[in-house]
Amino acid sequence: MLAEANATLWPSLITVSALILYFFVTINVGRARFKYKVSPPQMTGNPDFERVVRVQQNTLEQIILFLPSLWLFSQFISPIWGAGIGAVWIFGRILFAWGYYQAAEKRAAGFGISTLATLALLGGSLTGIIMSLLKV
Repeated sequence: MLAEANATLWPSLITVSALILYFFVTINVGRARFKYKVSPPQMTGNPDFERVVRVQQNTLEQIILFLPSLWLFSQFISPIWGAGIGAVWIFGRILFAWGYYQAAEKRAAGFGISTLATLALLGGSLTGIIMSLLKV
């Protein structure tokens, strides 16, 4: 049991880190509402506010692909490699948010990094699953 728990420690840490990141970008929406005076349920009006909202929404869209891919990759390929690629995803999302908060055109590098990390996890997951099926 301890060996199984140890195998999931790194992907677990990445999962919690990704959720904390999402929590912070969500908090930033509330802070931006106050700063730019955009009352709920309004979602438009100030371009600076809209960029903050897009960071939160895009992170939500991406985390739906990222988390299952992280865990499948960790199960079928390697939890250490999964966590490493997951850390790259988190770095990419931070870079994405930081850039997008400044200007929409500054989001591309972070988006690219996080997308490549997700594709690596997804492709590795599929490969690992197929390899496991072929062994049966």
